[in-house]
Amino acid sequence: MTLHIDTPLLESQPLSHALGRRVLLKMDALQPPGSFKIRGIGYACEQHANQGKRRFVSSSGGNAGIAVAYAGRALSIPVTVVVPQSTGERAKDLIRLQGADVIVHGATWQEANAYALEQAGPDDAFIHPFDDPLLWHGHASMIDEVARAGAKFDAVVLSVGGGGLMAGAIEGLRRNGLGNIPVIAVETEGASSLAQSVRAGERIELPGITSVATSLGAKQVCEQAFTLTQTHPVECVVVSDAEAVNASRQFVDDHRVLVEPACGASLALVYRRTEALQRFDSVLVIVCGGAGTTIEQLERWHREMV
Repeated sequence: MTLHIDTPLLESQPLSHALGRRVLLKMDALQPPGSFKIRGIGYACEQHANQGKRRFVSSSGGNAGIAVAYAGRALSIPVTVVVPQSTGERAKDLIRLQGADVIVHGATWQEANAYALEQAGPDDAFIHPFDDPLLWHGHASMIDEVARAGAKFDAVVLSVGGGGLMAGAIEGLRRNGLGNIPVIAVETEGASSLAQSVRAGERIELPGITSVATSLGAKQVCEQAFTLTQTHPVECVVVSDAEAVNASRQFVDDHRVLVEPACGASLALVYRRTEALQRFDSVLVIVCGGAGTTIEQLERWHREMV
């Protein structure tokens, strides 16, 4: 049994036309809690449940918390999620909808995370939102599914926040004999901790997050993500908030699926026919999802950015 579902793999005519290349979409926005996070978090929660843990404690700006709450409900284990003050009401409501307790603490995710660690007792499992080998192992299942489908692609495009999705995707590529396929790692301006770390040659910490893509809001990527930029072909690309928001709006029209700007960042590379993708014949885009955004919020951001 797994807590995630196998998600559709689509060949997108609208995005293939926009890019001038074949575009495949791994539709993890269709996971029951709304994002790819349930793959790794579900796997980690199952492992901890098997070890007799009595409660899950996590920190999150939104999607990871929703996934932990979903997993806890499925496994009949209580959940406490600590979120920073920047977390929107919708995300908090979705966490509570799964039956979890929500604690609001601190201005940033880092402060919420430190407080969550303090709350975890000996019978509790602390579920990190992105920095845990259990998560990466679970996230790798999305590449397993693409490989099982026999799909051919020569690049993977994905969004980077803390780096858990990238770490999982690269683990999946390697375990399916696809370790030479490059990853195009996309961030928004104001949340580009990986791109700035690569440029600096060391893992840096941003002074703060200024992007509307708050799901990408880790001031520092996990060490594994930075290390992978040195051992795997990874290319960092940064897009504007406006490009991410516009891509999310366009994607609703093209595929009738609502995603957060954190996911729209990756889609923006395709919609703007980015030079970085022109050397490839077939591009796999991880549509990572995100449950914290509404149509109204997207439209409000769009109006403010015009």
